[in-house]
Amino acid sequence: MLRMILALVLAAAIVLLTGPHFIAWLRKLKLGQTIYELGPESHRKKQGTPIMGGLFIAMGCVAAFVVCGVTLGAWDHMLALLFVSLGSMAVGFGDDWIKMVKKRHEGLTPWQKIIGQAIVCLGFACYCYFHPEVGSKVHIPFTGIMWDLGIFYIPLLALTVLFMVNSANLQDGLDGILSTVTAVGSIGWAAIAVIFVTKLNEGSGIMDFMAPKYSTIAVFALSMCGACIAFLRFNRYPATIFMGDTGSMFIGGAVVGMAMLLREPFLLLLISFTCVMSSVSVILQRYYYKLTRKLFGEPRRLFKMSPIHHHFEKYGMKETAIVRMYAIVTAVLTVIAVLSVNKIF
Repeated sequence: MLRMILALVLAAAIVLLTGPHFIAWLRKLKLGQTIYELGPESHRKKQGTPIMGGLFIAMGCVAAFVVCGVTLGAWDHMLALLFVSLGSMAVGFGDDWIKMVKKRHEGLTPWQKIIGQAIVCLGFACYCYFHPEVGSKVHIPFTGIMWDLGIFYIPLLALTVLFMVNSANLQDGLDGILSTVTAVGSIGWAAIAVIFVTKLNEGSGIMDFMAPKYSTIAVFALSMCGACIAFLRFNRYPATIFMGDTGSMFIGGAVVGMAMLLREPFLLLLISFTCVMSSVSVILQRYYYKLTRKLFGEPRRLFKMSPIHHHFEKYGMKETAIVRMYAIVTAVLTVIAVLSVNKIF
């Protein structure tokens, strides 16, 4: 437990110490956010805010994770978590770099994104499938059932990685929103991993050599939590820096990575509910728009704007109120998710 607390504190300290220097460097390079006409009017004042703050979220998280987790000896899980999170981040960084430095507002082409994300998604899904301590079985929440997906695990979970990485990217639309829900949710993933370790120590019959691997996931989760909490020092409303695709995709990869290594991908529907709904709202908006145009000759919108957090903005909710609401929803659903895993034992 001391190792996990140290990871949280160390990650937070690194982000807090490097943040001001990093922001100043980005301002010097004039790497600022471009606010498009289609966005909410209240966001126009954010024009020019430095972007790519996800680099020092990743730096704080990864440094604390390696320092505090290296002696656990679970190198396979450690490298897998770094692969899926940093691999996802690399795609986001490429997108941000082209937008900010090359001044090409569309960023990476669709094919470049698909190829980059496919390598990460399929690579990580194959790792989990062929790993003897992860495999093709996933837990059904609130039951003791382990569902064996067989070879279908690879495409289904690769799509899950893809969906969650892009959902996190869509969630990152308000000051502090993704940092807040990630900090809350990461505590949940750490708690689940600690429960697994505790059950091992109680002699529940699970393989004892899994304890270091679950402990490694807990250390990673609290490293992420510490980095996100510290990032809020700069990213809360009014934000002085945005995490960009660099940060949101790093977070998306990290969260889905923890879920899959714990064999709890269904719990993403609870702990990452707000991220999931960001994607769902965009999908519903798009198809509702097309359907009504076909049926009535005039397109209609299901939401005032998508992702759904912008819908709440259009109804007059302040950014800070929306972030609080999302944090409360995430906290409640995270508690439910943590309680659900006891059924495994």
